[in-house]
Amino acid sequence: MRRKLNRQTNLFTAASNNPIARELEQVSKILDANPGLLDLVYQDLVRAKRHDTGREGLTAEQVLRCCILKQYRQLSYEELAFHLDDSSAFRTFSRLEMGQYPCKSILQENIKSLSEETWEAIHSRIIDYAQSEKIETGRKIRIDSTAIETDIHHPTDSTLLCDGIRVITRWLSAGKQLSPQPVYPFSDHTRAAKKRLMVILNTQKEKAQLAAYRELLWYAGRVIAYAEAAIPVLQSFEGSDIRDSLAAHALARNLERAVGILRRVVDQTVRRVIRGEKVPSSEKVVSFFEEHTDIIVKGCRDVQYGHKVFLSGGASNLILHCIIERGNPADSARYRDLLERHKEQFGRAPRQVSADGGFASRNNLAFAKGREVKDAVFAKKRGLTVMEMAKSAWVYKMLRNFRAGIEAGISTLKRAFGLDRCTWSGWGGFKQYVWSSIVSYNLLVLARLRLAKA
Repeated sequence: MRRKLNRQTNLFTAASNNPIARELEQVSKILDANPGLLDLVYQDLVRAKRHDTGREGLTAEQVLRCCILKQYRQLSYEELAFHLDDSSAFRTFSRLEMGQYPCKSILQENIKSLSEETWEAIHSRIIDYAQSEKIETGRKIRIDSTAIETDIHHPTDSTLLCDGIRVITRWLSAGKQLSPQPVYPFSDHTRAAKKRLMVILNTQKEKAQLAAYRELLWYAGRVIAYAEAAIPVLQSFEGSDIRDSLAAHALARNLERAVGILRRVVDQTVRRVIRGEKVPSSEKVVSFFEEHTDIIVKGCRDVQYGHKVFLSGGASNLILHCIIERGNPADSARYRDLLERHKEQFGRAPRQVSADGGFASRNNLAFAKGREVKDAVFAKKRGLTVMEMAKSAWVYKMLRNFRAGIEAGISTLKRAFGLDRCTWSGWGGFKQYVWSSIVSYNLLVLARLRLAKA
């Protein structure tokens, strides 16, 4: 049976005076003060894979601590496995037993088992702990938004067409390795497609680009036809081994999904390149692999491909709340949600709120005042007066300067905790990555505050 934690600490554990080791020691004490976190992690681990027989596997405590280490030091799974093998400070923090050296695949399997709901619940409990320790009162908060990129290349119609041709061809080739070999016709057009892509990327002549696009669309149509012919064959395939049958059915599902995406790419390419139409952002495909990716435009800045995230922080520099969005909603549309979530967490509305200028609106100001917020300040006035937002010009200026502090928190999250670009796949993986980074960031903030008091 899998365990939640190891009951006895290693006798050979030695304390280190390194700054990172001291921070990890304080984080460890915070986790020990919140044993209920292990129940949340344990439920996800047991749900993902039952260990009624064989090895026990990593405990819930070890999985949680290993993930915090990964996000805290921005390590890959391979690097994390190395440091857990090599570093006594990392082994002490993760509570690994003597002779226990998890490999990168085991670490990935266990860490990815923790759902975004579990991470959100862990975050909520850590904020409760900060409130009980009088580190964060929630009486003064600051609100801002940012965009986090998904792990994709810069999307263009030509590269997306080549992605589709390449991936579908690879899966069609994989089907030929089954036993007995399924019968469906297809040809490998990836080399020809890449040549047309190079013409599109490197030529300045519009006629040559248009001709290359037409040929690339033709190859995409051929590949779609090959896949549509192969899908029913793979769906009804019965192999000599059950593994071959399951692999064939999985290939059929992958091909169906890929064909659907490639059809949308072909449609947007025809509309934009051939017909000269302007395709709305909501109808565009920007990734063949991370199709949940949104097109984010904030003001006059560069276009980003990922998801918009709304954050609220407190005077302690903790991130108190987070909303991860699909699409590109206006900042002002999520102001109320952040205040409502704050009230659920702390049991009362904040006394003072300072938000970025994008959240400013008369309706949002009225909503905040109706929820007993004394001073609701926006970085830009947008038709509002200082006296409508705050009780004095001094309070307005103080809160406007206070809001700028969350920019430092967002910068730290992006530089030190990897929130500039999410490297986990899928919409669920994106939310897991964001929440795990925020939890690790909050634990580090609490650890440094404890060290400052010591």
